[in-house]
Amino acid sequence: MIEFGHNDKARARVDGNGGLYRPEGRGVRRLEKLEPVNWETTPGVIAAQIRGRITDGTFPPESQLGEAQLAGRLNVSRGPVREALQRLIQEGLLETRRNRGVFVASLDGADVADVYLARRAIEREAVTILARRADEAAFDNLDESVDDMSAAADRKAWKDLADADLRFHESLVRSSNSKRLQRMFSTLLIETRMCLARLETAYPVHKRLVQEHRNLLGAMRQGDERTALELIDAHLKDAVEDLTSAKNASKLPD
Repeated sequence: MIEFGHNDKARARVDGNGGLYRPEGRGVRRLEKLEPVNWETTPGVIAAQIRGRITDGTFPPESQLGEAQLAGRLNVSRGPVREALQRLIQEGLLETRRNRGVFVASLDGADVADVYLARRAIEREAVTILARRADEAAFDNLDESVDDMSAAADRKAWKDLADADLRFHESLVRSSNSKRLQRMFSTLLIETRMCLARLETAYPVHKRLVQEHRNLLGAMRQGDERTALELIDAHLKDAVEDLTSAKNASKLPD
């Protein structure tokens, strides 16, 4: 059983909201994927649910999130929802617009480059750690992700390929055994998914992407730290170029 401190308690309430939300000018946004919170909850639990729906694309960039609608769907009072939204604003996943409310953040070309700059700092450290440590369990997990990528590329299944790609990088950072690196990387992964969702056609659905990951994994397995670092640098640099190339610039928000 999870115990909550006095200041974390929120009184649950039932709302007759039908689960549909119509943000101004954006059409109907469905809230059904949010699970009702029927007992005492905390802003952290609510933030995790909203974060997950941003990650899976249920709440795409530019979606407006209304405090009252969210509270009704989650069966909680507005206080913890307000605090949860503030946490996500601090993480950079949401943004406030004066006299308009709270919206899912939209990433432009400069944001894409910045996300990958931060990813590079974290992933280089993870690559260094793994190249110096023969962790076969970690290598096997990475191998599985590469195999999934290869199968998705054969099917030309963009979403499956992107999911397997990000699982590879998430497993890579997890293998560092650094909780802080993992925590920082989790937000960057969400922002990466937001980038990919806006620029689906820029994502290379072919074997080049798969081979880049195989080469990186091979270098780490051999303990070749220098080559592994060169490969992760080149891989992330290529990703930025794919996502911000001139032919896709029109798909980025102004």
